[in-house]
Amino acid sequence: MSAAAQRSALYALALGTFAVGTEGFMIAAILPSIAHSLSISVQVAGQLVTIFALVYAVSSPFLTALTASLSRRHLLMLALAAFMVANLVAALAHSFWALAAARVLLALTAGLYVPNANAVAGAIVPAAWRGRALAIVNGGITVAVAIGVPLGAVVGVHVGWRYTFVAVAVLSAIALTVLGAILPRNIAGSPPASIQTRLAVATMPGAFEALGTTTLWATGAYAVYTYVSPFLASATGLGADRAGLVLTLFGVAALGGVALGGIANDRVGARRVQSFSLPVMATTFAALSVSAWLFAPHALPVIVPLVACWGLSAWAFYPPQQNRLIDVAGAQNTPVILSLNASFMYLGFSLGAAIGSLTITLLSITWIGAVGAACLLGAMALSRLAWARSRSLS
Repeated sequence: MSAAAQRSALYALALGTFAVGTEGFMIAAILPSIAHSLSISVQVAGQLVTIFALVYAVSSPFLTALTASLSRRHLLMLALAAFMVANLVAALAHSFWALAAARVLLALTAGLYVPNANAVAGAIVPAAWRGRALAIVNGGITVAVAIGVPLGAVVGVHVGWRYTFVAVAVLSAIALTVLGAILPRNIAGSPPASIQTRLAVATMPGAFEALGTTTLWATGAYAVYTYVSPFLASATGLGADRAGLVLTLFGVAALGGVALGGIANDRVGARRVQSFSLPVMATTFAALSVSAWLFAPHALPVIVPLVACWGLSAWAFYPPQQNRLIDVAGAQNTPVILSLNASFMYLGFSLGAAIGSLTITLLSITWIGAVGAACLLGAMALSRLAWARSRSLS
């Protein structure tokens, strides 16, 4: 493939991850609307996040290994087509369990698309460009946080939550069409790693602790993010439409955090970036709860800058973490370790949504920031342990 054709293929793959990321992250923006529509509590609605993330984390490695013999091109298009249909099923759901079943289908198809998109991305470019190719494809998810989720919130508020799933289905159809037109028919992609290979990489010295850091980071993040809309309503009195504007701020800050994290990683190293971003994120979460306790329902002037700080610090952690994992596993194992990182991240998302629901049930919505901060303290401790172990082995 020519360099121009390679770039086109990468951006086509990224369009698919953008659709997947939008669906995966937008649920937090429309959670109150879903709860009201289906006559369930916000805590119960939050389990839709738990279900999706847990199924993604568990199924993705196995499905990717089981489909190793299939054509990468056909598999990508089949996964994206099934993802599109699953969104339409979700849009038509009229009960919690029907929507939960749709979320299972969405997780299965998303968990099949993303690692295979990474495998193809890593195979169609020269080895020296592999890291940048993976960054482009996974960047679709980051852009989804910054743009797709706020747009989903706007659609959910003004048209209805069902139409957010319809919108993602349309986006998936566009991505499917582009993929069909751009991806060569003879594209192979690197063969997906077997389960044994994944286990071998996960148990390399320092890998499991680093992956565990990802899980605790994601747990803290999603204990807060899943329920950010009802939290904002409680602490600031904002309705769902204006809460969407705050999520837009979060998304823009997250995009900036990814950029800053990548630049800082190259200049000062992953360890220094993480030793700053994780404490800032933990402090920000704690400050969210304190602000709600002290100033609710008039905490908006305090919470807005905290949300921006949250987006910056949370996503500044991510590029250095990917770089750290690649260093631990070796460049030859980059696709495997990044795929494992995604599974451990979604496991954390699942745990975070469940912990947030339990926090709201046993305490109140204002405590989710404090609980998120506690998870981040755990991430800091495990990260420190992992860095100490890597020093002792070097």
